[in-house]
Amino acid sequence: MDKTEVLVVWPNRPAQMQMLEQRYQLHRLDLAADPEALLAEVGGRVRAVVTSHGGGFPKHLLDRLPNLEIVASSGVGVDTLCVADCRARGIPVTHTPDVLTEDVADMGLLLLLATVRRLLPAERWVRQGHWQQRGMMPLNRSVTGKKLGIVGLGRIGKAIAQRAEAFGMEICYYGRRRQEGVAYPWYGNLVQLAREVDILMPVLPGGEETRGIISAEVLGALGPEGYFVNIARGSVVDEPALVALLQQGGLAGAGLDVFADEPRVPTALLDLDNVVLQPHCASGTEETRGAMAQLVVDNLAAHFAGRPLLTPVG
Repeated sequence: MDKTEVLVVWPNRPAQMQMLEQRYQLHRLDLAADPEALLAEVGGRVRAVVTSHGGGFPKHLLDRLPNLEIVASSGVGVDTLCVADCRARGIPVTHTPDVLTEDVADMGLLLLLATVRRLLPAERWVRQGHWQQRGMMPLNRSVTGKKLGIVGLGRIGKAIAQRAEAFGMEICYYGRRRQEGVAYPWYGNLVQLAREVDILMPVLPGGEETRGIISAEVLGALGPEGYFVNIARGSVVDEPALVALLQQGGLAGAGLDVFADEPRVPTALLDLDNVVLQPHCASGTEETRGAMAQLVVDNLAAHFAGRPLLTPVG
């Protein structure tokens, strides 16, 4: 019996790729010397696509796959996937929510603590011999008692709030509407939230609906004593405004895991010692990436067995 043919736009983890290779006939678009030739040869036979948020799945690729039945993506974000176009053709798209919540929340707190407590400048103070030569470094700021404003109180936002409460922080949040059963103060005005918190952290999906929601006005309202932490998407913030404020002292500091044009990071940020940078790796643990990869495998298996999908995009 011929194996079902699957197009790999972006590879899965090695163990899960081995599972896929055993069950399906894989066509590696990610490795193809001539992608157009590969699509011309196999596009009509492909029934499934494996990709990731970083790999994406654009409409022009969808148009080359007339018999596609499912798109399985590793990653919770779907802003790089043509979900609406797939839906119009009756093609389900799956992603990998929930399994990355805890690690992303951990990174949010890691960046918050490292930024406010100036972990990296302190580490350099030791390595460069300043502790011996110049004594104690300048004092940093406490997180206890600070007010954290979370923009988007979903699964990850709630996990961050829980962690921040353990550090004695006060939590409030912004959303389109107040959430039932949530005791944290709700703000329906993002500028007002920024004006009243010490630390602002967006926890939002990317895409046009959230593009630039953390505007220059919002960042300005946060003020020179405020901190900005981003583990969401680079697209949610006005990055040039953020850079300018950090350069001019309009913000106290920033912890950033995501950027507008990854992997390119604004050069100006590299020269600032009040900024902590990470290479979009909030979910980047062996455990979480393995669980995400397995969901891709399991969603494909469910589809081709006629069972309900585990984690379809709503």
